Amino acid sequence: MATESERIHRYLEDKLDECRVEDVETRLSELDMLQSTARSERVESDLAVLSTLGNETRYRLARVLADADGELCVCELNAVVDVSESAISHALSDLREAGLVNRRKNGRWRNYEATPVASAVIDALDEVHHDE
Repeated sequence: MATESERIHRYLEDKLDECRVEDVETRLSELDMLQSTARSERVESDLAVLSTLGNETRYRLARVLADADGELCVCELNAVVDVSESAISHALSDLREAGLVNRRKNGRWRNYEATPVASAVIDALDEVHHDE
């Protein structure tokens, strides 16, 4: 079985028509940097965001809050998303934990708004669908 550097050497040779040892070393160094990125703490927080948005209720709430002009109260969200108030509260708690919404207490009311992270993810999805 070919070693990692031998396979990369063959790949670079095909790609560049010729390949030197320095080319392989440079590419392996670049790949090491990419590997550290893939193992960073950032990946864990990104996965938390994506898995949180993988639930229909949480996604709908994040989208509504990202599209809203300012904060919305749980009672307002209940009028928009057809699930129980307790399901909304639980979903908002998950969204808050993932850094997708902020909560502000206003007396006995709790108001929520999308964070810049949530807005950026929703905007990116809108941009992808806009290009289709």
